[in-house]
Amino acid sequence: MKAVGIVLAGGKRNALGALTMQRNVAAIPIGGSYRAIDFALSNLSNSGIKKVAVVCQHNTRSLTDHITSSKWWGFGRKKTGLFLFTPHMISAETFSYRGTADAIYQNIDFLKKSNEPYVVITAGEQVTKMDYSKVIKYHIEKGADITVVCKEMGSFDVRDYGVVELDEESRLINLEEKPLEPQHTTVSLGTYVIGRELLIHLLEELESEARYNIVSDILIRYRRKLKIYGYMFTGYWKTVKDIEAFYNINMDFLNAEVRTLLFKTSPHIYTKAKDEPPAKFNDHSNISNSIISGGDIINGTVEESVIFRKVFVGENAVIKNSIIMEGCTIGRDAVLENVILDKQVYVSDGQRLIGTPNDILVYPKRSII
Repeated sequence: MKAVGIVLAGGKRNALGALTMQRNVAAIPIGGSYRAIDFALSNLSNSGIKKVAVVCQHNTRSLTDHITSSKWWGFGRKKTGLFLFTPHMISAETFSYRGTADAIYQNIDFLKKSNEPYVVITAGEQVTKMDYSKVIKYHIEKGADITVVCKEMGSFDVRDYGVVELDEESRLINLEEKPLEPQHTTVSLGTYVIGRELLIHLLEELESEARYNIVSDILIRYRRKLKIYGYMFTGYWKTVKDIEAFYNINMDFLNAEVRTLLFKTSPHIYTKAKDEPPAKFNDHSNISNSIISGGDIINGTVEESVIFRKVFVGENAVIKNSIIMEGCTIGRDAVLENVILDKQVYVSDGQRLIGTPNDILVYPKRSII
């Protein structure tokens, strides 16, 4: 596919609290073995886009470590590849990006040195399986300047999203960013297709006017001047925007239909491989509708939960409706319900950590409880 990809992974999600104190939101663990950014990288690669820039700025160490080797997503080829850009890698007056458009502008040489006619821009915290080649085909057929991937959300609360209004030809009429009283139920998914030369021109124009955001300064401002169309996506899509969303996404993976769609049907979602021994289920262990990962040692009961790698569950411990990240230790006779444990949390014997579906308990990395 004659396109380059840009993954925006610079946002700082305060709503994720302890989970993003030490990591970029795009690096947040998902589904037992994955990181959020794996979905964007896999989708781009599976769509034939083999030259991709990841633009990020907050807590980049874990993200950098995860994508150091591009081979896992099929980007390790001559004249293509996976590129990581942060504010500290450029000579600029500021040590941070001032907005989504500014993040791309500060790395505009990536676009100028490319020859591909199209650019796919997407976010690093979206969990979905999307064929961008279909979006590009739609973009060409419509003769669009910009194509915005959209989704009809029905009765879902859309106040935290960009709400779009399209005409009968699917051309963008209006876009409201996080409206207090939404008048429509179709949202922008933060994924765009645009001509490379047009994008360069728009970014340079915005910079000269001290404008820095894709949504407000390109989509909304140019909605009448440019031909901006909406591409309706009907598949599974969620974004890691807060604790509740993170919890629900992981719980979705316990649904066989979602799990089959994302992980068991081609094209596949890829991640950095980890060499771990198989999970070990000792006597009296009891597992029910849960994800268990390599290196886990289970001596207790696990129900409706996602257990990441190298987790030890002690004798008679009970884990229900919870997310336990890599390297955690759960002591014997401990009870955990509606809990999220970040990496390497130690829960001592007999502890009772009981949350509710509306009040998930979250414990930071390396906590001792």
